[in-house]
Amino acid sequence: MATTTTTTPTGGRPAADRRDGPPPPPPRRGRGRRAGSAGKQLHGGWLSYTILAIFAFGSIAPLVWAFIASSHDNTRLAESTPPFWFGGHMGENWEQAWEQGNLGHAMVNTTIVASTITLATVLFCTLAGFAFAKLRFRAKNMLFLLVIGTMMVPPQLTVVPLFMYISDLGWTDHLQAVIVPMLVSAFGVFFMRQYLVQALPTELIEAARVDGAHSLRVVWHVVFPAARPAMAVLGMLTFVMAWNEFFWPLIVLSQDNPTVQVALTGVSQGYVQNQGAIMAGAVMATLPLLVALTLFGKQIVGGIMHGAIKG
Repeated sequence: MATTTTTTPTGGRPAADRRDGPPPPPPRRGRGRRAGSAGKQLHGGWLSYTILAIFAFGSIAPLVWAFIASSHDNTRLAESTPPFWFGGHMGENWEQAWEQGNLGHAMVNTTIVASTITLATVLFCTLAGFAFAKLRFRAKNMLFLLVIGTMMVPPQLTVVPLFMYISDLGWTDHLQAVIVPMLVSAFGVFFMRQYLVQALPTELIEAARVDGAHSLRVVWHVVFPAARPAMAVLGMLTFVMAWNEFFWPLIVLSQDNPTVQVALTGVSQGYVQNQGAIMAGAVMATLPLLVALTLFGKQIVGGIMHGAIKG
């Protein structure tokens, strides 16, 4: 009796041993390498470091040259070839700038003015930005357009009526004459409103209200943590602007109670100006900003990156 066997059309392999579908494609070369290196820190090439070095040198070169110029007298600074190294007049130039410009008193005044303006601007602009971004009230869009419209008005047009108002209050030559008009800015309101529209979910506010949180608690526990990166940026910009403000303090303050920028005008007074002393005063006026950036720059950048990753 003959026996029969079942063979496949390919010649000899049983049908049960065949796989369903085509075989999987071989893994591509390099995919595992890229996947494994996803968590590693990327490094720039020589071109990136060269461009960064050029920009860094261009940014710090004026400050370095001002520091060098503060150590020379007018004769050396008037020569056709500028100095590129330190001279022997740094001590007397810095002393003259400190005493003639009353910079010690000016540093204290400017620190008070800039810190107060920064804290008030960040607080008020965050609250106003939250109101325009997430709250509902009548004429909200019209009021927001009015706030934006104030940014189109040149500040020189408001100097005369504002000075008359400050004079009527008796605030001339007082620090509140500089602080009060700058407690809030239209740019800050616009900046915080645009940030909170995207960074603060409405559902998070509604969930807090369902849990029984009142408005102050919602602002403290929900709005401020979400707006922290933008508040850090706005605070940094406001502090630098308030520290470098010159036009309005020059009008309402005198050399007896100056800010730093007003005090520098006292250094440059006289028939023969000491250029080295002027440079020394400019360096002294810039050093607090560099110290603040060194101390808080990492926290500010970290807050920005945290907000970017969270968003």
